[in-house]
Amino acid sequence: MSMSMSMKDLVAEARGRIAAVSPHDAHEGGGLVLDVREPDELSEKGRVPGALHIPRGMLEANADPDSPVANETLTAERDGRTVDVLCASGARAALAAATLDRMGYRARVIEGGLGAWSKAGLPVED
Repeated sequence: MSMSMSMKDLVAEARGRIAAVSPHDAHEGGGLVLDVREPDELSEKGRVPGALHIPRGMLEANADPDSPVANETLTAERDGRTVDVLCASGARAALAAATLDRMGYRARVIEGGLGAWSKAGLPVED
């Protein structure tokens, strides 16, 4: 019988499998920044200029090239450049990056999420 896992366990497992990147290195790296926060978080806290926004709950459908709602910007990166995933603090991004990894993407989690991005003095727009 398998042991039940908490969200904390799932995030820890994802972090163990997925590379992390500092906000500065993600900003300078030229990869696609994918923001998996909810729309209201973007309007309240701002957004990273040029980032692709797909809420965490819609990720799998948008990342699957065979899905009727596939996001062409994201699916174009499959087997291509790195996708650096951002959320508010890093937990949802770790889960999302682990999912993308299983779907054939090269994904990393941006350490500390938008909070760390802002503290690093990197651009955020309304």
